[in-house]
Amino acid sequence: MEHRTPDQGPGRLPAGAGAGGGSAPRDVAMGAAPVDTGATPPSRPPSPGSGRSDSVGAPPEDPPADDLPPPDRGCACRDPAVERPAEGAGDEVERAPGTPTDRLRYLEAATRRIARGIDLDATLRELCRAVIPTFADAILVHLRDPLPTGDSPPDGPLSLRLHSIAQGPEESVTAAPPGAAGFVQLTATGRFAELLLAGRPVFGDAPEIAPAVGELLEPVASMPTTPSPGRRLIIAPMYGRHHLIGTVALLRGADRLAFTGDDLLVASQLATHTAFGVDKALLDGQEASLADALQLTMLPSSLPETTGVRLASRYLPAAETSQVGGDWYDAIPLPGNRVALVVGDVMGHSMTSAAIMGQLRTTVQTLAGLDLPPEEVLHHLDEQAQRLGSDHMATCLYAVYDPISQRLLVADAGHLPPVLLHPDGVGELLQIPPGAPIGVGGVPFESVEMPAPTGATLLLYTDGLVESRSRDVRTGVELLRTRLQAAASVVASPPLEMLCDAVLTILDQGTRDDDVALLAARFDGFPPRNVAYWYLNPEPQTAGRARQLTRRALHRWGLDPMLDTTELLVSEVVTNAVRYASRPIALRLMRTDVLRCEVGDDSTQVPRMRRAQAGDEGGRGLFLVDRLAQRWGATRLSTGKVVWFEQPIPEEHRPEERDAP
Repeated sequence: MEHRTPDQGPGRLPAGAGAGGGSAPRDVAMGAAPVDTGATPPSRPPSPGSGRSDSVGAPPEDPPADDLPPPDRGCACRDPAVERPAEGAGDEVERAPGTPTDRLRYLEAATRRIARGIDLDATLRELCRAVIPTFADAILVHLRDPLPTGDSPPDGPLSLRLHSIAQGPEESVTAAPPGAAGFVQLTATGRFAELLLAGRPVFGDAPEIAPAVGELLEPVASMPTTPSPGRRLIIAPMYGRHHLIGTVALLRGADRLAFTGDDLLVASQLATHTAFGVDKALLDGQEASLADALQLTMLPSSLPETTGVRLASRYLPAAETSQVGGDWYDAIPLPGNRVALVVGDVMGHSMTSAAIMGQLRTTVQTLAGLDLPPEEVLHHLDEQAQRLGSDHMATCLYAVYDPISQRLLVADAGHLPPVLLHPDGVGELLQIPPGAPIGVGGVPFESVEMPAPTGATLLLYTDGLVESRSRDVRTGVELLRTRLQAAASVVASPPLEMLCDAVLTILDQGTRDDDVALLAARFDGFPPRNVAYWYLNPEPQTAGRARQLTRRALHRWGLDPMLDTTELLVSEVVTNAVRYASRPIALRLMRTDVLRCEVGDDSTQVPRMRRAQAGDEGGRGLFLVDRLAQRWGATRLSTGKVVWFEQPIPEEHRPEERDAP
């Protein structure tokens, strides 16, 4: 019997075989007849992996646990004298490799292995490892280009692009070589396309596919296209739930028996199971991509620039092995230069969680626009979550910062408490009464008011920052507090961006499987010298009194060039408030880089601009405000409404840096 070189061993095709690659050795040429040694061929078709000629007397390999059964080492080259079965058992041993049970056992192990793949590449890699060397010596996987998604039938011709090549031992399973995807592409037409679309596997000697065989095998020189590989080649279509996904080309070398009709069925089953795995991977990838896009579009594209507070944020999606979650954060400007700071987390990881997050965030923004106290916001949010379904729960923390009074009002719905970094660098875990999560229903929420000193930093976060499989929540929160203190000890009042980066270093990247949402707020406060505030009774002479007070404030701030326009606008807005108010009116002027005026009253009727007719005595006030102010608006509150407008302050009259927040 011939001795083989290592390159000619079982399961490996010589690198120089094929057209343009030199003549192939006689015992491995594709399409050549098996060497006749006089041995009696098996009485039944061989089982998967049978028909391979190895050295006579080679010890059988031990089957690995929970893996494919080892290939049968017998073939037409075996010596009957050496492999003589025990007396009385000859027929049983001779027929065992070809029994249906063997094929079912192989398919069960192979499909179990293919199912291990968690994505497209992993699924195809497991297919290659299941096939080689047990069932074939080489495999080429072509995928449809573009891959079909959804239920709609794909448009255009049936185009196939090479994805994976595997040849020889299991370690050589690789993706398509660099640059292969650029040229290894073919368009299936005619009878070949019909067979693929019908889901029918075929041998390589089928006359209707002869023109396509050369193109399929072209990428690897060791897989010759001439002479035709005949029945040593099987082309099996990978057909998913609705569409053809690609093809699997399986080849055997000349040192093994050719494929049989039973092998055709085995190849069809392998291709079908692989197609379902690829189909599922594509659907999962599409869902994850849509969920990521959905969640990212629901998060703030940018944080508002409000006077008296600086903001920074971070959002990190979960690791690639996890589905998208429902973490979110938000910063919502409120009347009076206040800002609402929000962080929340919908329980679960799925597209549903991301969708519920979007609905809850929209609800919070709507409730914040009504200027409700934090406990009322959480109460109405809880009601909305119950309407969405009892199985949808979330945690949420809602805080309102007032830079003028330098106070913080906070309510908690089952969320982790925030951390306050004081100006002296001491980190404090705020003690907030923990309410029930959003969606439980029937549980009251409580707001806590506390000082928010100028220079302090408030950090809101989700549990993905502090909790992991190797660390509990308490340990993570304490680590977060000490990390904040460490950052403040290096740089006094560290910049927010640097502080956020320092905080993220506590993440355990190896075991992180949850989203991370982080919102940091630096309290700058509002200098009292830049605020003027009055309460006025709703009387006919109130508009004149408001003009007089406005004139004094602007003169004190050195804004005399703005006197005439500001007095007119204040008079119009106050006159409108007097008409509907039953309680004292609030007038407030604030000086930053703009002059902002706010007029509040207890009427919930929000004014709307309209075009007055020629004979109307009124109706022109808001028209003047719209024309003369840079911006204006009206906000409905739980206690009434606020009408405001802003005017730009000339640069030479703006507050000095020491006065600016």
